[in-house]
Amino acid sequence: MGKVFTLKEVAQHNDPKDCWLIIDGKVYDVTKFLDDHPGGDDVLLSATGKDATDDFEDVGHSTTAKTMMDEFYVGIIDSATIPSKVEYKPPNQAHYNQDKTPEFIIKILQFLVPLVILGVAVGIRFYTKSL
Repeated sequence: MGKVFTLKEVAQHNDPKDCWLIIDGKVYDVTKFLDDHPGGDDVLLSATGKDATDDFEDVGHSTTAKTMMDEFYVGIIDSATIPSKVEYKPPNQAHYNQDKTPEFIIKILQFLVPLVILGVAVGIRFYTKSL
């Protein structure tokens, strides 16, 4: 098993001299790995102070990388201290009716005016040709 840490305790380890990550409920001290990480140390440092599981999984690490993690393991996270994920809900806004905007009228005119000019030109051409 290992020592149980709170999110607050792990979040204090957030600089290049002391960097801890939370991945899959486990706490890892990756300080010694910062210089060797293929993505650079900024990637690891940006994942401190939160559950970095999604960040880790999104990259698609190899099985070798996942087995390397064992040497950096220091304990587990108290899951009660990690805030639950809140799904984003956009704010309610008034319905936008694009047909009543001045931009819509301009777009219609940009289409119709050249069509009318073309029609008038064709009409004049046929009229003058028949005379």
